[in-house]
Amino acid sequence: MTDRPVAALRRVRPGLRVRRVIAVVIVLVALAVGVDYGAAALTESAVAREMRTQLNLADDPSVRINNFPFLTQALTGRYKSIDVTADHVAVGPLRDVQVRTQLRNVTAPLSQLLGGAPTAAVREAEGTVRIGAPDIERLLPGVDKLYIDGIDANGLERAVEDGADPSLLQLEPATAARMGGTIEVLGEKQQVNVIAELQLAAGQAQIVPRDVRLGDEDADPLPVAVQRTLSRLFTLRLDPGDLPLQVTPTRLVASNGGLEISGLTGRLVFGARS
Repeated sequence: MTDRPVAALRRVRPGLRVRRVIAVVIVLVALAVGVDYGAAALTESAVAREMRTQLNLADDPSVRINNFPFLTQALTGRYKSIDVTADHVAVGPLRDVQVRTQLRNVTAPLSQLLGGAPTAAVREAEGTVRIGAPDIERLLPGVDKLYIDGIDANGLERAVEDGADPSLLQLEPATAARMGGTIEVLGEKQQVNVIAELQLAAGQAQIVPRDVRLGDEDADPLPVAVQRTLSRLFTLRLDPGDLPLQVTPTRLVASNGGLEISGLTGRLVFGARS
């Protein structure tokens, strides 16, 4: 009779030990994650200060060091990728430009990053400037409620089947956009639907309308002379300024309701200023 409670306790104690071990492991993991994120935050702050200078920004940009855990990257001084983002940047007539940079295969000793005089070698960098539809609308007098979307090959084919110029089929979908808004025609607001070619020349973005219709995308084609007149309302040349880190612009696309200009550059070294 007296042995049964002892045996029961013996059966319970291993379970308690397992739960205690699990609890300890959870606490240690939580502490490790907290230390990892804390160290990452300090390093991101140091990178933000350096990139503010490199990108000639008024304020520190947002910095995100990708890939977890951070500490293993910090100990080796090698980071697979670092994202740098600056919002609401004013460039010429534009007031709300987003500047994004992704640094890839970065070598930067932790002691230097946290020592106030960081240096880094970057194997490759991608720079992107994004211009939103509201910013573009301000440069198109007479156009309200501007929208910008991409268009695929099927969309171009349907436009030609509905009477658009067959030359639309020669466009690469990546270099085309569907856009539109409302304009005033004979005292009345009219919806306009435009298929435009996106051109990139000398770092500047150009919007060249190729098909213009009053109404939605299924509206009947307009006479050439009318299209030519309405096209002027949506024809635009934009200078978004230099890409980050002197990246050469090579790509212009419609994305997320705006236009994005991007490009790649090779090996870079920054920091260690005298």
